[in-house]
Amino acid sequence: MKVAIFDFDGTLYTKETFKLLMEQLKNHPTHKKYYRNFFRSILPLYVRYKLKILPESIMKERSMFLYLQALDSLTMAELHEYFKGMHNVMLPDFNEQVINRLVEHQKEGYHILLVSGAYTPFLKAVTSHLTFDRIIGTDIPSNGEQLAMDQPFLHIQGTRKNEQIYQALLGEIVDWDNSFAYGDSISDLPVLEQVGYPVAVRPDKKLTAVAKQRNWEIL
Repeated sequence: MKVAIFDFDGTLYTKETFKLLMEQLKNHPTHKKYYRNFFRSILPLYVRYKLKILPESIMKERSMFLYLQALDSLTMAELHEYFKGMHNVMLPDFNEQVINRLVEHQKEGYHILLVSGAYTPFLKAVTSHLTFDRIIGTDIPSNGEQLAMDQPFLHIQGTRKNEQIYQALLGEIVDWDNSFAYGDSISDLPVLEQVGYPVAVRPDKKLTAVAKQRNWEIL
C-alpha cells in the first residue's frame, strides 16, 4: 500500500486555523460572550512565548486546551455545528494545487491521510467537500455528549504525528519509498522524512533550506 499524507494548516489550507478559530469565537452571534475570558487566559501564554520563555509546542497545546475550556458548556453536537459554520468561510482559502495532487493520488489508488494538530471534529467539518481514507487530528476529550476537560488532552504535533500515522496503519504493509507527504513547516519534517517523495508546500524558511539541500519538490 502506498500512502499520501497531507498536513492542513499552510498546506491543504493556506492560512492558520487557530487565528480563524479565534475570530470565529470573537464574532459568533451566540458564543462571543466566551471570547473575553478566553483571550485573557491565553494572553500570558503568548507573551511568554514571544519572550522565548515558553516553547512553541507547549504554547500551541495549552492554547488549544484553553479554547475548548472556553466552550466546555457546549455539547459535542453543538461544537460540531459551531465548526461546520466555518466551512463556507474557509473554502476560498484551500490550496487548489494541493487539492489537485490529492485527487491525482486518489485516482492512482493511494491511501489518503489528513494529519494535523487541529481538532479532529473541526477537520471533518471543514473538509467535508474532500475525501480522505483517514483523518488524524487532536481529539476532543468527551464523556458522552459533554466535553470532559479533566481528561487527558494530547495535541498532535511533531513526532506525535508519526506515532498516530503508525497506529492508523498498524497491520498494513506500507511502501514508504513510493509514498508522498505534503507539509509547509519545519515541524512537519518527521513526517516528510518518512516517505520517498516529500513535498514542501509554500515552506517556511527552515523547511525551504532543508528542501533545497535535499532536492525535494517545492510547490
